[in-house]
Amino acid sequence: MLNPRLKKVVSKIKDKSLRRMTLKLISDLSVTIEGKLYMGLPLEEVPASKYHHHSYPGGLLEHTLSTINVAIALCDSAENIYGGRVNRDLVISGIILHDLFKALTYDRRENGTYRNSLLGERLDHLTLAASEIIRRGFPADLIHIIVASHGESGPASPKTIEALICHVADEADSKMNFEILNAARYLVREATGESWDKIDSKTAFKILMLKAEGGWEGLKKGIESIKTKK
Repeated sequence: MLNPRLKKVVSKIKDKSLRRMTLKLISDLSVTIEGKLYMGLPLEEVPASKYHHHSYPGGLLEHTLSTINVAIALCDSAENIYGGRVNRDLVISGIILHDLFKALTYDRRENGTYRNSLLGERLDHLTLAASEIIRRGFPADLIHIIVASHGESGPASPKTIEALICHVADEADSKMNFEILNAARYLVREATGESWDKIDSKTAFKILMLKAEGGWEGLKKGIESIKTKK
């Protein structure tokens, strides 16, 4: 069953063919190599990274939804402030697909941490995504968005405004999440002496708000309440 929030985002793709292809890929997230089918983790369980940003169950989906918000704001600026033209269908589909194949590259250990899957040890998510969307007949400009999503660090740098918007939005959301998680871990250590390695963004934001609104004492009490609910 496709996540309803993601399905709602896909529905914003106006081009019927691209919307149908994007929806089909999400619904059938797999690759076949040498006759072997690889499917990976369910989308709701996939982190966006093993150690850095969105490194918790459901982090990939959260990162995707947040990055689309950032990308749409950049589209608005490009068009309304700078007078440019942006193909928003490509931006939305590109954001949805750019990290999607991480679902096939990660495995979850029994202790809740993540490691590379057997497939992920050999192929990265961009290679898997590019090869599969080429095989499925996606447009070249969409494929370019995928391979250019890491900017200068990837196999290609952005050469279209849509690819640039997707890359900048991806970096912005990744950076924000990484910094918020780090700040929350720091506050927990300072307040309690404990080390919370496993933390999601909602808990992290709650910790930052506790410190801002109640100071160190309010933070300590709030952390105890969070621990009780866990």
